[in-house]
Amino acid sequence: MNYLRSFAPWIVYAAVATQLDWRYSALVGLLLSAGLVVWERRERRPWDSMVIELSAAVFFGLLAVFAFADPGSAASDQVVTMSSAWLALTAWGSLVIGRPFTLGIARQMVQPQLWRNPLFRRTNVVITAVWASAFTIEALALGFLLAFAPHATAAVVTFKVAGFAVPVLFTIRYPRIVRARALKEPA
Repeated sequence: MNYLRSFAPWIVYAAVATQLDWRYSALVGLLLSAGLVVWERRERRPWDSMVIELSAAVFFGLLAVFAFADPGSAASDQVVTMSSAWLALTAWGSLVIGRPFTLGIARQMVQPQLWRNPLFRRTNVVITAVWASAFTIEALALGFLLAFAPHATAAVVTFKVAGFAVPVLFTIRYPRIVRARALKEPA
């Protein structure tokens, strides 16, 4: 699944962020995301299919610079929340500029004749909005949780897993539902 590959740096980062100093967690995220971008470009994947990967490289690059510049910053306690908020901004931003981030990924999985289909575009707008909403809810929940229960690791992990699992399941199911409806409609 292309989405799993796209989010791999974020997933690995979430796993190591609780184990490593935030500076080294940021470096792990940066190396993974930059490596993924390089690998995908060598595979000739188009730029528009790598929005999440590029966003990750920028986020982890900025985070690494900030973390090494100010290792004792209070921001280190909010990095998990900031990563979710960054993903939310990436997803919402892609909708605002009229280029849903899922569109480039979906184009890699369907025939080119479907790319201009309004239903294909609309489906990706809906899927991207679900991802954006999930990231937003996750960032708000994590911000609240970490403010009031900063050591609730199990709850943090649960929010992170749900923030990814719910939109993944939606992304798998929704196109099937759209296709089934389209096939039922008279021409």
